[in-house]
Amino acid sequence: MAKTDDYVLKGEKGGYVALYHCVLRSQAYANLSAHAVKLLNDLLSQYYGSNNGDFNATYTTMQKRGWRSKGTLSRAIKELLETGFIEVSKQGGRHSCSLYAITFYAVDECKGKLEINATKTPKSLWRKNDPVPDIKELQKQKQAKDDAKLLDLILERQKRMSSN
Repeated sequence: MAKTDDYVLKGEKGGYVALYHCVLRSQAYANLSAHAVKLLNDLLSQYYGSNNGDFNATYTTMQKRGWRSKGTLSRAIKELLETGFIEVSKQGGRHSCSLYAITFYAVDECKGKLEINATKTPKSLWRKNDPVPDIKELQKQKQAKDDAKLLDLILERQKRMSSN
């Protein structure tokens, strides 16, 4: 059997983007409206590996992605900006559209067309809206797990001793 026969395709052909677990599992992401999540996905669909910062959300572009209301699109953009999942990388004007960058990726150079600097690491602005877990609650959870492990150990030893 040839090595290529051993290869199993695990996903669809074509490009893909990473949506990190730290984002997906965050409270900030969970609190996003359905329209904001859809817009985030639609912006990510424009990503090709070296163009973060060159995403547009014009109504004309987004109509092709199923958007039917300029107002809904505008509110979704505002929500993603306010929650820090995206940032404006170039402010639009009379004859050019605004461009956006996803903040959980590093900003790319984009041939010098952006008004913000390229970065080597993500800005992760969305984290400012993700509540930090209460330390006392985390300590209680850890103590409960430790207590459960200790109890299991004691019960296991008692079981062994009674069977002897």
